[in-house]
Amino acid sequence: MILSVTNLSKSFAGVKALNNVQLTVQTGEVHALMGENGAGKSTFMKILIGLLQPDAGEIIFDGKPLHHSNVNEMLERGISMIHQELLTVPELTVAQNIFLGREPRRWGIIDERKLNEQATQLLTQLGVDLRPDVCMKYLSVAERQLVDIAKALSNKARVIIMDEPTSALSDKEVATLFTIIRDLQRQGVAIIYISHKMEEIFTLADTITVLRDGQFIATRPASEFTAQSLIAMMVGRELGDLFPPSHAQLGPEVLRVEGLTQPGKFSDITFSVRAGEVLGLAGLMGAGRTEVARAIFGLDPYARGTVYFNGQPVTVRSPQEAIALGMGFVGEDRKGSGFVPGMSVKHNLTLASLEQFARRGLVAEGAETAAATQLVKDLNIKTAGLNQHVVYLSGGNQQKVVIGKVLQSAPSLIILDEPTRGIDVGAKAEIYKLINDLTAKGIAILLISSELPELLGLSNRIVVLAKGKQTAVLLGEEATQETIMHHAMQTESPLSQL
Repeated sequence: MILSVTNLSKSFAGVKALNNVQLTVQTGEVHALMGENGAGKSTFMKILIGLLQPDAGEIIFDGKPLHHSNVNEMLERGISMIHQELLTVPELTVAQNIFLGREPRRWGIIDERKLNEQATQLLTQLGVDLRPDVCMKYLSVAERQLVDIAKALSNKARVIIMDEPTSALSDKEVATLFTIIRDLQRQGVAIIYISHKMEEIFTLADTITVLRDGQFIATRPASEFTAQSLIAMMVGRELGDLFPPSHAQLGPEVLRVEGLTQPGKFSDITFSVRAGEVLGLAGLMGAGRTEVARAIFGLDPYARGTVYFNGQPVTVRSPQEAIALGMGFVGEDRKGSGFVPGMSVKHNLTLASLEQFARRGLVAEGAETAAATQLVKDLNIKTAGLNQHVVYLSGGNQQKVVIGKVLQSAPSLIILDEPTRGIDVGAKAEIYKLINDLTAKGIAILLISSELPELLGLSNRIVVLAKGKQTAVLLGEEATQETIMHHAMQTESPLSQL
């Protein structure tokens, strides 16, 4: 046994976030920590790495009790963490982020050559093709997540906490991470693994501990669980089919793109989306899925091609123009670009459509409040009130606020980029139902997701991209995980030749 936690409790403003929680982790095991958002997992992990101090309970690491340890002490003892919300410094390089505060020095000066060499070794171990001297702000979310994983590995920890480590990774990168985890196990490193992806849990975990509403529910060998029994234990109820059948009637074409091209990103992309349809966009990291979506919505330029909206050719130069046409966009990084953390639920929900509530240059507060109240009700957003800051909501409820902000503009097309990234299975089920409800109302959905079961469960058709090229359009029985992966790994020519 490397780690033992007994009767751990923590309260915030009199509200119990954790109540008598237990955890026992063996050397070299993968121990999954499961629970819905709000179950107490994040508070628990923050205590383990020294960001928070418990109100009661005992933590024993490697046979010695830990008392009031801070983050640096935990790192020195051998406990490291990969955070779900990436903790990187945008203006520093990849290598500088990996070894921040632990840079190799020569004569008191940072040895840049050695720093880059050590970073390259770690990135090579991860199978990541990134230059160590590139600035973090130029990397995608997935690339930044891989750098964060490399940083944790650099600490030579004996216990590594991984909080949603694959949320932005492609299947190939996930396979590489799993190989690294198995290697770490053989070296005696214990992994505390937090994920909402059931397939990952049953692939990796030796043991599973379930928390619900801050309470310890159970610890059992992973082999004693099924996906349904684990979900039921997490949420305290049966969820049934995660992907309810769609009864939407397909209507006229809402969006068509023909020959969309931006050299170095994507080339000759052609597809259409009809009213009431979910068109899935699949591909590995670097395939160009997000780049295509951003170009359609006016966030990024494109060099060639034509975009038709409701049958008319359009040139969208900005998100404002896209919203005015009837488009909505929910990006992959909700905290980075989806909402304003310091603003209330109400003000985030109405932020993109304030002109609807303008009266003689002023916002009509009553109308704004009524609209926000209706969205909270329609989307079942769990909040203490309209004035609660969004940053204090669970991930699933934050995502519903982002979607609600888009819906307030009454779009006929919504682009959803990784809409369930980092949210629990209960919240996923609600997002899936919401997508069905939207298509039933005739709204067209362009869905980007790295989770193949999600794409297969929700999409009418699936467009597959590989290295900026469109390689397939799949529908019905043609679309399987194997077929998607086959086409996702195909390309006619290198992206550099576009």
